[in-house]
Amino acid sequence: MAKAKNMVIAGDYQGKAVMSGAKPAIVMKIFRPLYLDSTTVESYEVITDEHRKSAASGVARGLVGGALLGPVGMVAGGLSAKDKGIYQIAIQFKDGKKSLIEVDDATYKGIVAMCF
Repeated sequence: MAKAKNMVIAGDYQGKAVMSGAKPAIVMKIFRPLYLDSTTVESYEVITDEHRKSAASGVARGLVGGALLGPVGMVAGGLSAKDKGIYQIAIQFKDGKKSLIEVDDATYKGIVAMCF
């Protein structure tokens, strides 16, 4: 299963890591992150978003469903696995720089919340 790189994949800051947490940021220097919020980001656009089923979630739900409801429950449990998203986002910064980043669900949701 593919995992998000959580990094800048093109443009300014290429190769830099993108950290998640309370305030998503591009890791510039140890004590000077570039926060991805409304003070630094002019605009952003989701270029691609992939959703894949989590294998671990599908197996666990299938086992529980099978134990409770037999074969039908196993199939239903497996199909109810959680989606994991990988997002490529084009970011236009207020200073004129541009970056294309690839991030996971949690980081994407943090960026949306901080840029609102």
